[in-house]
Amino acid sequence: MEQTTVDAIRAHAESEYPKECCGLVVVARGRERYVPCRNAADTPEDHFVIPAEAFADAEDLGDVLAVVHSHPDTSSKPSQADRVACEASGLEWHIVAWPGGDIYSFAPSGYEAPLVGRRFSHGVLDCWTLVRDWYARERGVVLDDIERKDLWWNDGKSDLYRDNFAARGGVVVPDGEPLQVGDVILMEIRSRNGVPNHAAVFIGDGKILHHCYRQLSTRDVYGGYWAACTRMVLRYVPK
Repeated sequence: MEQTTVDAIRAHAESEYPKECCGLVVVARGRERYVPCRNAADTPEDHFVIPAEAFADAEDLGDVLAVVHSHPDTSSKPSQADRVACEASGLEWHIVAWPGGDIYSFAPSGYEAPLVGRRFSHGVLDCWTLVRDWYARERGVVLDDIERKDLWWNDGKSDLYRDNFAARGGVVVPDGEPLQVGDVILMEIRSRNGVPNHAAVFIGDGKILHHCYRQLSTRDVYGGYWAACTRMVLRYVPK
């Protein structure tokens, strides 16, 4: 990056501190420039979200080269969520640590987060992401993503899993039918909407793979608390 771009990124990080800043590096009329964007994250767990309209406005200016955001009070080293999101964006990323101003740059390289031990980041590394990743890696099946805001299960109206499972090949498994590897177990865990808000994959030997809110993804024995929270079991049926 050009020094003027680096200076602009650091100035933006300083102005937004202690919040995360975010923006885009663009080439417009043969010149590189930094375009600061509004961080539209709903909660601290979202970290940063660049609004779709801001990205579109940047594309109107020129070619978008990179995504930028800051890491307040920590290093510029990318998190698992940063690496996953970078892969999805197809763009180079620059992370600036603030205070300090150190910048770490990286690009898509084929990174995949581990199925077990991944850190939670809603919409990037969460329970639905884990279900999708398991199906992609174990079955070669690509399940469509679901647009979702953090804490959607407390907004008084949303029922995302039950509203979307049929379109993604899920059929309800009758009560009492033995579980099969790959079955998706929907649970309700402290949902003010009273709807399923947590998904796990049955992986055999009485175990599930899942990723609870703000925790690491893990394997657990299915039963007890998890069985009590279960509201339905879905089975993927190819169309």
